[in-house]
Amino acid sequence: EVQLMESGGGLVQAGGSLRLSCAASGFTFDDYAIGWFRQAPGKEREEVSCISSSDGSTYYADSVKGRFTISSDNAKNTVYLQMNSLKPEDTAVYYCTAGPRVGLHAYEYDYWGQGTQVTVSS
Repeated sequence: EVQLMESGGGLVQAGGSLRLSCAASGFTFDDYAIGWFRQAPGKEREEVSCISSSDGSTYYADSVKGRFTISSDNAKNTVYLQMNSLKPEDTAVYYCTAGPRVGLHAYEYDYWGQGTQVTVSS
């Protein structure tokens, strides 16, 4: 059974940091790209970042470049999203997802976690 378990969300003040984790199981981790999407109330789900587990290539949305860093620990089948200099507009539910290749759209990914709430207060 495929599982993606997010953790690390919470409440933080603007300017603070959080590190999200996504622990994957049930599929060959090295063959997949892992992405982070977020969805704020009333808004569409948007991609934040993704990483290829095979070659380490990464993508970042313009809104998070320079503030967020994605990394992968293939030995632990875990992907991290380090989020620094958080802003109130980063408030959303953050979802971990896995797909056969790095993609920019939700439909390109096959598996999804349940999400973790990130709230940034001003």
